[in-house]
Amino acid sequence: MGEGPGHDEDVQGIPFVGRAGQLLTQMIKAMGLSRDDVYIANVVKCRPPENRTPEKDEIATCLPFLLRQLTNINPKVIVCLGSVAAQALLNTNKSISHFRGQWIDFRGAKLIATYHPAYLLRNPHAKPEVWADLKKVMVLLGLTPHKEKRA
Repeated sequence: MGEGPGHDEDVQGIPFVGRAGQLLTQMIKAMGLSRDDVYIANVVKCRPPENRTPEKDEIATCLPFLLRQLTNINPKVIVCLGSVAAQALLNTNKSISHFRGQWIDFRGAKLIATYHPAYLLRNPHAKPEVWADLKKVMVLLGLTPHKEKRA
């Protein structure tokens, strides 16, 4: 779950299809899953002007829709990608560094927050931390990492 649609997502009407989305797809594949195996959503449903971070009133307006989505799909695990998603669901102002990689009970599901793929594009040194978080998800779900066959 991310914060909101960017330009590419707004044009296509699909979450996470830009550069960050391509990285997210690779992350999902590395977990041994496909995008069809997961439900991807955003906190806000409309692209904020200038692709800025969603404001508190925008999050408050859209949060009930997100909560209904979560109720309907009844996930075992929720992965919050970035601080906006985690702060919105956890109703906190704390930095993602306070709870990144920790399991939190959330409405009958296990929630874990990690860095947003867009952050990883700007800060590739954080990829090992995100992979560690994703491995926790894999353990909980009983998954093994996808291994690429080498020629």
